[in-house]
Amino acid sequence: MSKSVLIIEDEPFIIEALSFLLEREGIDFDCSTDGEGCLDIIESRRPDLVILDMMLPQMNGMEVLQSLRNTEAFKALPVLMLTAKGQKKDRKAAEDAGVSLFMTKPFANDELIANVHRLLDE
Repeated sequence: MSKSVLIIEDEPFIIEALSFLLEREGIDFDCSTDGEGCLDIIESRRPDLVILDMMLPQMNGMEVLQSLRNTEAFKALPVLMLTAKGQKKDRKAAEDAGVSLFMTKPFANDELIANVHRLLDE
């Protein structure tokens, strides 16, 4: 069975770029454009990795991450936070909340794909 990724991102151009990269790698993926709705998708589809934006409508990425880490079934779910908020305090807050990996936008395609494969293989 192939690995699956859930992209949680509200910016259409970023969704398009990530979709292209994952599709090219043969990785199955779904998308959610808001923080609140993504939790139901995670519960029903059980992705192997979540790519999570920090700034989302309804519920921000930090709230989503905290919700995942407070749910027994998703404590170990790999989460790659991909955000334009790249200040040290943002990175530290995400790491303290249990993010698996933190990357800033804009991102290098090769680095992103390498990190996705690394997190999927853990």
